[in-house]
Amino acid sequence: MNQTRISRFARKACTTALAAAAVFAGSALAQQAEPIRIGAFLSVTGPAAFLGDPELKTLELYVDRINAEGGVLGRKVQLIAYDDSGDAEKARTFAKRLIEQDKVDVIVGGSTTGTTMAAVPLAEQAATPFVSLAGAVVIVEPVKKWVFKTPHTDRMACEKIFGDVQSRKMTKVALISGSGGFDKSMRAECLTVAKKYGIEIVADETYGAADTDMTAQLTKIKASTAQAVLNAGFGQGPAIVTRNFRQVGLALPLYQSHGVASREYVKLSGAAAEGVRLPAAALLVSDILPANDPQKPVVVAYRKAYEDKFKSDVSTFGGHAYDGLMLVVNAIKAAKSTDKAKVRDALEATKGYVGTGGVVNMAAGDHMGLDQSAFRMLEVKDGAWTLVKQAGPQ
Repeated sequence: MNQTRISRFARKACTTALAAAAVFAGSALAQQAEPIRIGAFLSVTGPAAFLGDPELKTLELYVDRINAEGGVLGRKVQLIAYDDSGDAEKARTFAKRLIEQDKVDVIVGGSTTGTTMAAVPLAEQAATPFVSLAGAVVIVEPVKKWVFKTPHTDRMACEKIFGDVQSRKMTKVALISGSGGFDKSMRAECLTVAKKYGIEIVADETYGAADTDMTAQLTKIKASTAQAVLNAGFGQGPAIVTRNFRQVGLALPLYQSHGVASREYVKLSGAAAEGVRLPAAALLVSDILPANDPQKPVVVAYRKAYEDKFKSDVSTFGGHAYDGLMLVVNAIKAAKSTDKAKVRDALEATKGYVGTGGVVNMAAGDHMGLDQSAFRMLEVKDGAWTLVKQAGPQ
């Protein structure tokens, strides 16, 4: 091969290499320009709107903030959200659309246990990271490879409540619960852990989702030997239970689940809510947390941002969405990619994330990452939430 042929060959090879590099660079730039797609299906309307509405508002608020600050990995974040109205079949349909048509990188959503569980098989089959905003322990137990959650579980709520009952020297509790997925799950968990705290369940009543009067069930409870009453439920049912509780003349301590941890519950219950206790995240009492509480800066900042923007009371449910979004964003940053397997691994490796729900430490066997210290026992006093001191195990 003479020198001329060598030069021609070299020039041709160089041109080919440059062309390939240009194609690769163009492809990389195109990929970089593609937004990070976060999908959500939420119960924005319907009976669980008190969950889904603040969740959607929170996601929109913070996606806008993230994009205003330059996005994630130099890419904008695109929120693709659907309203399932609390209907499990709609949730399944929307989850399928998010995965197959919208090609989302992750899903943050599922306002209720029922809608979440309808989507779990789809997320697992499609190997798409899914961070649920619902409460029941069944979402993460047994552990599902691609599924995580932000709220405290119903089992944790039962344990926190029974610890408080125990500290008040009471041993007999009456249960009343709704018919929804969360209600049924929490009832089952409370029945399971009661003996651990030396608690005897002396009455076990239920009510339907459309019921507007629970005096019959509460009259039965009044005739029992109960020393305290626990309502496992969420939505408007617990507010009706609270009002009826006073109307039938029950003067026992009344506990509610973290499923009604919002100012709205107090408003719906009126004066009847006075003295009611429930376990909840620090967010509801952000203004009275000790200055050295590690969650205080986070919950104060979130509360201010939300209330300034929407001119409405903050709720723990919006906080769950905030934590879900931030956990996902942190995982994408840690993975330095939107590769689903890498993001999943980064979520599972989360340690020390301080959120509105508590300090999160995930593990292969724990896709929630919260312990009992994340729950505060609250009591309604003078129409406001207050912290209960030394309310059982912390």
